[in-house]
Amino acid sequence: MSAVRPQVLVIDDEPQIHRFLAPALDAAGYEPRRADSGQEGLRAIALWSPDAVVLDLGLPDMDGKDVLTRARDFYQGPIIVLSARDREAEKIVALDLGANDYVEKPFGVGELLARIRAGLRQGALTPVAGGVVTVGDVAIDLDRRIVTRAGERVKLRPKEYDVLAYLARNAGKVLGHVDLLKTVWGAGHADDVQYLRVVVGQLRHKLEVDPAEPTLVVTEPSVGYRLNV
Repeated sequence: MSAVRPQVLVIDDEPQIHRFLAPALDAAGYEPRRADSGQEGLRAIALWSPDAVVLDLGLPDMDGKDVLTRARDFYQGPIIVLSARDREAEKIVALDLGANDYVEKPFGVGELLARIRAGLRQGALTPVAGGVVTVGDVAIDLDRRIVTRAGERVKLRPKEYDVLAYLARNAGKVLGHVDLLKTVWGAGHADDVQYLRVVVGQLRHKLEVDPAEPTLVVTEPSVGYRLNV
């Protein structure tokens, strides 16, 4: 009996992308799946629950960022965004909405396959013990992915929660920039410190009494961040 191969769903409206990606994925040991629009992609994710998703931002029926947002309501697997857009702000928004990685068109198949492998490895990491981490009036429920402040639920974006949860699982420890970036965004973004600074700033705005004088998520100069317990 042949082994079950990981499924990779490619959501892209360009036929040529599917023509050269499908055999490349097959040769790399994956089972390629195809969707040509955002709505079709969302249905495919719900139906197949693929091991990884490659998502184009420029789709004919809806913005790829909307697909990403809606997919994250029910899908936790790695999503690699694929797009010709090269604006830095576009990358940050996509990553902040829950993308694991970002590859620009034109791209090399080898690079994309490496990003898929990294995303699958990240998703396969053994979860750290859950529970509730409480710091002052902030409570982080790692099992239910719920964060409250003074008893009121705080709505966090996926990347904001992922950074906070990783800090909470290592409360009191200094986590380096590269460690945080690799864990939350993937190995391909180990140098993208600006992504991390933006997310930490957003967390402070939502959780700190005085974001300008943070006491919850504190900076270790030139090193990284620490959840202050």
